[in-house]
Amino acid sequence: MQPLKRILLIGIITFFALLSASCNGGSYGIVQPNPEDLCKCLPVEPYILDFRHIAKHVPIPAIAAQEIGVDTILSWTQDAFVAPDAPRTGRELQVFHVATAFLQEASVNSADCDVHFEISMTADKNAPRVIVETIVDSEFCSARQAAQSQLKKHGFTLDSSHGGELPQALPIAVLGMAFEDFDHSRGSVDVATNWELHPAIVTIP
Repeated sequence: MQPLKRILLIGIITFFALLSASCNGGSYGIVQPNPEDLCKCLPVEPYILDFRHIAKHVPIPAIAAQEIGVDTILSWTQDAFVAPDAPRTGRELQVFHVATAFLQEASVNSADCDVHFEISMTADKNAPRVIVETIVDSEFCSARQAAQSQLKKHGFTLDSSHGGELPQALPIAVLGMAFEDFDHSRGSVDVATNWELHPAIVTIP
């Protein structure tokens, strides 16, 4: 095999290996020049491959938030099909506040650099979970840093190289917009719905 072809082949294999790993919601800091700085994360995946990218990357509007619980999100009916370029409609235009939830997992998704959280209604590790995500967009930088700092106080390191399942669930609050993802592997086996709060801001006492 010619040297140039060999280099291209290695590059393609490496890219898809990283892409495959990123689909599990994990953090893979080796591809990040500044893994500790959540505001300088560089997405591995081109935005054009991101499902409903434009719909995801919006600011949280300054409107009254509806108070709900994790159980409410778990009860929302899921659509059989959601178009990959579908705009926000209906519930997705509303803002929700979860005053009491339990954080079970936290990591940085290397595909899009969003901070991925899994929350549940109770502290039980086997409780059904909902995904909430703090997006990479610059207006969410302070929210990402705040969550990182709050978790550090609890002895948990969150950055592009560290994250995952928390040893014990932590009580938190969440403010965010409803968002319906499609049915695919997006986190732990306990994630029980395609509905998320995305974008969202997580507050950890």
